[in-house]
Amino acid sequence: MGLFDKLASAAAVRRDVVSDGGLVPFGVTVERLLSPTEGLVAGRRVILGGTNNYLGLTFDQGCIEAGVAALRAEGTGTTGSRMANGSYAGHLALEREIADFYGWPHAIVFSTGYLANLGMIGALAGPGDVLVIDGDSHASIYDGCRLSGAEVIRFRHNNPADLDRRLTRLGAQARNALVIVEGIYSMLGDQAPLAEIVDIKHRHGALLMVDEAHSLGVLGEQGRGLCEAAGVMEGVDFVVGTFSKSLGGVGGFCVSAHAELGLVRYTSRPYIFTASPSPATVASTREALAVLRRQPQLRERLWQNVTQLHGGLTALGFVLGAAPSPVLALMRESRDQALADWQQLLDAGIYVNLMVPPATPGGISLLRCSISAAHTPEQIKHILSAFAGLPRAQLPTGQAALV
Repeated sequence: MGLFDKLASAAAVRRDVVSDGGLVPFGVTVERLLSPTEGLVAGRRVILGGTNNYLGLTFDQGCIEAGVAALRAEGTGTTGSRMANGSYAGHLALEREIADFYGWPHAIVFSTGYLANLGMIGALAGPGDVLVIDGDSHASIYDGCRLSGAEVIRFRHNNPADLDRRLTRLGAQARNALVIVEGIYSMLGDQAPLAEIVDIKHRHGALLMVDEAHSLGVLGEQGRGLCEAAGVMEGVDFVVGTFSKSLGGVGGFCVSAHAELGLVRYTSRPYIFTASPSPATVASTREALAVLRRQPQLRERLWQNVTQLHGGLTALGFVLGAAPSPVLALMRESRDQALADWQQLLDAGIYVNLMVPPATPGGISLLRCSISAAHTPEQIKHILSAFAGLPRAQLPTGQAALV
């Protein structure tokens, strides 16, 4: 197969997923943003129900003003990597502040959350090492594993017993293994059984990395994520995450109690060879982190919205992928059914994410919602009204076990 033939094959798959309205659901253009929760899509005013903007901070005036001030003072970009000319005072301040937020002494900031996983996994592990990862891990985790060249062992999704078996088989080698899981998984919205995983990690002497991309600002008394909510912060070696969800910006990070985290700056290719985040991005992120810390009511409002939508969808008879979470995934019986439902929702003024194989676990098709603290109760009611018009499709035999 030639180089361009591969691209043609990918384009054919894209053309095969076209809604009745002529839209390709993947990569839909939001023509104009009206607020954190509304925009124009295909000329329609819609409620945005699939943005991952969990705390609704993308239009926060303090974050905007901080970004504008940095833009005027320091320009549009750094034009260099952190290792070259791209480490500004703001990057170091953000590292201090994210470390302080977690109560740990060490932090490193990357240009994206994706690069945080690539950079950390590729720096920590190499040929001769072992990575033990949840089978439903994000693509960035899988790509970080490939970059590392380490042996990769997958355990069954959210199955501590299977993790225990695989570490047991490693024997003494388990003491040099890095276990990787996520806080909230982005497809179904389910959470890792972290307390059990930490116990298993301790018994085998392994290290543990938790990706809190979708749980930062969402879980825990202070919003630190599942590690805090599960009461196991002291049992986790590395937390990675992103600024592009709850903090409404872009960028990634890793925090740790291990002083060795600082050595990653000299070994991580994604850190060394990628331009650093722009001053405006860093400034708005710092302000968003401050807002997260001083306004716990945003998290409370988020969970009120989650409860309202999850309860409403359940009452309507839909099959959901997990317990209440800011990620709400509706199981559909086929890709065609999910596509038709996606178009019907868009026609009703609701934009959600269409998720189909191979991106989804177990070959299922999903309508994926992500709720924000900025959604109003009236908007949640509107979303529920639109979903009420969809068929209550039953899952094919075998898929119900995923729920």
